[in-house]
Amino acid sequence: MSQTTAPATASNSAGAPDATLPAPEKPAFRYFRPPTAHQPPPELPESYFDATAADVRAQQAMLAARRDALQNAPLRTAAMREADDKKRRARWPHTTIRIKFSDRSILEKTFPSTDKIRSVYAFVRGSLREDVKPIKFVLYQSPPKREYKVSDPKVRDLTLLDLNFAPAAQLMIRFEDDRFNHPDVSAPLDAPVLSVIEDFPVPPDFDKDPNVGKDDKGSSSGGGKTLSSTLGGVTPSGDGERKLPKWLKLGPRNV
Repeated sequence: MSQTTAPATASNSAGAPDATLPAPEKPAFRYFRPPTAHQPPPELPESYFDATAADVRAQQAMLAARRDALQNAPLRTAAMREADDKKRRARWPHTTIRIKFSDRSILEKTFPSTDKIRSVYAFVRGSLREDVKPIKFVLYQSPPKREYKVSDPKVRDLTLLDLNFAPAAQLMIRFEDDRFNHPDVSAPLDAPVLSVIEDFPVPPDFDKDPNVGKDDKGSSSGGGKTLSSTLGGVTPSGDGERKLPKWLKLGPRNV
């Protein structure tokens, strides 16, 4: 009498799933909640933004160095430009695109830098709800405002690298139906996209002095922003506190 064998199953004797089964793959995109309201920067007196003599000397040195670099730059041949282009393509093989909706939520995906803008449009349209997919939309940047339409011959044949999107860029979306362009209307995305929503990454604090608390002789003890960090790394000469000049003062930015 022959003995029959039980068919193999993907579960162990306890009925638990087999540990060798592959884990579910993560989505190839990310979807972020709108950034939370950040604390406004502290109010600084107007005297903080007064330009010092060191600021003026640093600015003049930076402008002189830039002028000399332009005047002394060698003429570039087609072969040299092609070599630079190959180097740039090798440096940024992928481009991360963020799509910002009217409610300030952001849809993100990484594309090969050789892809064209039509790949971004296809991804965004595939992420929309079924009732919204037939509605036309345009991706753009602002300011200055520039629209990237698939129908534009100056855009459709360029790669993401050619469009200067690499290594990362943020585009805004505007629908032909104005109902979806109001800030109080949620992004009309499909349920699987909405299900993976996560908090927006907290940006690093560039104003924090990494040398605070160090006893290193070469480290600075101040927490304010110096002109060297503002003007391309030119270190001002002279003594006294280096302040951000008034003509570089920026107003509050909306996230």
